[in-house]
Amino acid sequence: MLTIATQTAPDSLISPSGLPHFGHFDGIVNSLGLAHFTYFDTMDKPASKWAKHFDYKQFQFVSLVTPRYVIGIALADIAYLGSAFCYLYDIKANSLTQLDWLKPLRLGYDMAPSPAAGISGIGRKGAQLSFEIIEGAWRLVIDTPNIQADVTLHPAPLSLPMAMCTPTGYNGWTYTQKHNGLTVKGRLTVAHEPQPLNQALAGYDFSAGYMCRDTSWRWASINAQIEEGIMGLNLAAGVNETGATENVFWINGERHLLGPVQFEFDRHATLGTKVWRVYSQNGQVDLQFSARNCRQEKRNLWVIKSNFRQYLGHFSGTIIDNQGRRYQLNHVLGLTEDHYARW
Repeated sequence: MLTIATQTAPDSLISPSGLPHFGHFDGIVNSLGLAHFTYFDTMDKPASKWAKHFDYKQFQFVSLVTPRYVIGIALADIAYLGSAFCYLYDIKANSLTQLDWLKPLRLGYDMAPSPAAGISGIGRKGAQLSFEIIEGAWRLVIDTPNIQADVTLHPAPLSLPMAMCTPTGYNGWTYTQKHNGLTVKGRLTVAHEPQPLNQALAGYDFSAGYMCRDTSWRWASINAQIEEGIMGLNLAAGVNETGATENVFWINGERHLLGPVQFEFDRHATLGTKVWRVYSQNGQVDLQFSARNCRQEKRNLWVIKSNFRQYLGHFSGTIIDNQGRRYQLNHVLGLTEDHYARW
């Protein structure tokens, strides 16, 4: 099986020399250190303050899964615009409802400056979202007409997130931190009905950096209970691919970093016939995904574009961890995503 080297997380992602630390980390970076980043343009000249401000992108996402519902919550800041969504997927009815927010020029929303601490939020009472991070632990608050939540996400004891930084494009970098298979405590009400959380699971994503002007990715994510226990899975292609990947499998909190995967699917197939294959060349990952529903949007604002599709459906197939243990997935609920952004 593949062995991926890791290192202790630095206190600041940007070193005293003005360059980022690259690689996989065994822990959370306390500060991104943006003020100390030495940013150059593609002609190797110091980038302007304007470029340093507007080229930085950041987004955060939480997926919350209960026996009845999947809730997806995202906040994104691309400097020109802030956006957010909160969708509610009814598993039994196969129905999806959502709210969206769009704010200009960092007005009306906040983004946590650190993956270890801070508050991100958007909206006002009756239509608002927030993520609060305290010493790396996540709290989610939702106040919408259909959903009220105040929950905290809890990893298994000693479980490590996937945290990494890779070079991006000619002169950028991307820090990505994700943790799946987290248990959930607190309160959740959907349509005025309290929801039990004893079987709820969640995962989060904190991503930030100087990403390519044109960026695209494919992504798969699972938070589920299988025969062997609680599993989490994050697979991606695009963004974090310069010598390392963000692919990782958790089983009962134990982290297994994985190698590259390929995504095969017909982007133009109808929803009912859309089947993905997600697999690795070394055989550790061999999954099929059948989509049931989709949260999507297309925005063409000339200099800014987004073509976003996040699918909800079921995975079947096998995963082999780094100890050689094989796990069979049979109709396990999860997410995939196909996204293009010009930002």
